[in-house]
Amino acid sequence: MEAYACLYVIRGEPHRPGTYIQLEEDEWVVGRISNDEVPDLSFSNAFISRKHVMIRRERGKAILYDLGSRHGTEVNGEPLEPHTPHPLQSFDIIKLARGMVVLHFSYMFADQTLEFEPISLTQQLHLMEESYSINWEKRECTVNGQRIAMSEKEYGFIKVLTDHANQLVPFEDIKKTVWPERSADADGIPDVSMDELNALVYRIRKKYGKDTFTISAVRGSGYVLEKD
Repeated sequence: MEAYACLYVIRGEPHRPGTYIQLEEDEWVVGRISNDEVPDLSFSNAFISRKHVMIRRERGKAILYDLGSRHGTEVNGEPLEPHTPHPLQSFDIIKLARGMVVLHFSYMFADQTLEFEPISLTQQLHLMEESYSINWEKRECTVNGQRIAMSEKEYGFIKVLTDHANQLVPFEDIKKTVWPERSADADGIPDVSMDELNALVYRIRKKYGKDTFTISAVRGSGYVLEKD
């Protein structure tokens, strides 16, 4: 069969981040591998149900169903009702079991990979317990009781991702928000290189702690700030 959509694995052992799956069958089951079950897309995490979700092609569109999973499914931060159809759109972020597995859905095909390594189960559980707060008026972030002043670029980047948490924010929107002073091209996109953007993300992760903000990037698309 001809592929009509695709998934990228942002997080989900044992797959490498950026693993690219073409959806070809009319029904595609995602779940945990076991002696009795081998889903079409299998993960090893114990929090994932053996049959967690199904993507079904209906009238040429991808429809997502939670199959009564124990730890639930979210799309762009919104929990799904079990066995209830949810139409998928390009750039949707699908979370299984509170982010133990994170998938990026798209109708567009491209050989793209993610930039960041997968997070281990121990780190993921630690992230759920990690606390931080942001005072947007003072442009100040408090991490584990320590106050950290935010630079203008850090503020702009974190703010736009926070305002669209659990959604993919395109590179173009980030550039417009963080670098409004730069000269723009014919499409109104500021002249900002990917090296500059990646360097900003690197500085944020180093300054605030790499586990404070769970930021994932899809090359060629944008960034996602994952929040429970």
